[in-house]
Amino acid sequence: MALARSRRERGIDYWPGFVDALSTLILGIVFLLSVFVVVQFFLSQEVTGKDTALQRLNAQLAQLTEMLSLEKVGKANLEDTLASLRANLATSESERDRLKGLYDGLQSGSGRANELAGQLDSQKGIASRALAQVELLNQQIAALRRQLSALESALEASESKDKESQAKLGQMAQRLNLALAQRVEELSRFRSEFFGRLRAILGNRPEIRVVGDRFVFQSEVFFDAGAAAIRPEGRAELDKLAAALAELERQIPTDVAWVLRVDGHTDVRPITSAAFPSNWELSAARAISVVQYLISKGISPQRLVAAGFGEFQPLDPGQSEDAYRRNRRIELKLTER
Repeated sequence: MALARSRRERGIDYWPGFVDALSTLILGIVFLLSVFVVVQFFLSQEVTGKDTALQRLNAQLAQLTEMLSLEKVGKANLEDTLASLRANLATSESERDRLKGLYDGLQSGSGRANELAGQLDSQKGIASRALAQVELLNQQIAALRRQLSALESALEASESKDKESQAKLGQMAQRLNLALAQRVEELSRFRSEFFGRLRAILGNRPEIRVVGDRFVFQSEVFFDAGAAAIRPEGRAELDKLAAALAELERQIPTDVAWVLRVDGHTDVRPITSAAFPSNWELSAARAISVVQYLISKGISPQRLVAAGFGEFQPLDPGQSEDAYRRNRRIELKLTER
């Protein structure tokens, strides 16, 4: 009896140590979850800041475009006014030359014979009036020249401002295009790495293949016929996909706006299930099921998009069972948001 009591006492001594170890493990898990939430918050703040900067850059670009348009309209108006003033100046100078010639002709005839003296007196009055008109025209020409000079200065300033605005607009557009090209190139590189890693994980299987920039799974990998619930075998494949996607999410910089689009496709045969009135609903429900499962495995919802295409994007236009099987599929596409 003493031996049995001793054994019971030793068994009771193990229990507190086990409880302490379990408590320590739970506290460690809670700490890791807290760190993950804080990191996720700061990453969201960083992405929001990048979006705000891009919106501000687009607003500046629109403002410069509007200023450039206004400068072009002002330049056209100045050029029209300048042409009109030049035409008036040419007319005034022609009239001045004509009157001056008339006056010179009258002056050269003042030394003629006495019988022309009376006519000379009358012509002197005409010449005086002509001189007055010439003086007035000279004043008008001087005023027109001052206006012309001012308009030319304004036109030169407008052209200089126009060139400066065009240069700024070109520089901003070039920087924006360069940034977009860098983001597209970077996303293409990550897409290639992701598809390569996914291919290595899933293996070389006929029901899983790469078509262009998309990774294609036959629907039978994940779903039973006419259903949108993921099969246990399909969950195992999606677990591999989620692991690769989580690694990709850590590698891509936070300022790259990328999403993984999950596309659902069916064959052309109408569905007869009461749960899904058409192939549209079935394809969309399947894409949503895949997205929800990936979210449950820790993938950020902001990085996922679900889309249903029904039977309207077939890979094989044939009417055979093999063509139907090829067209029933789930496609993954890494693209920009």
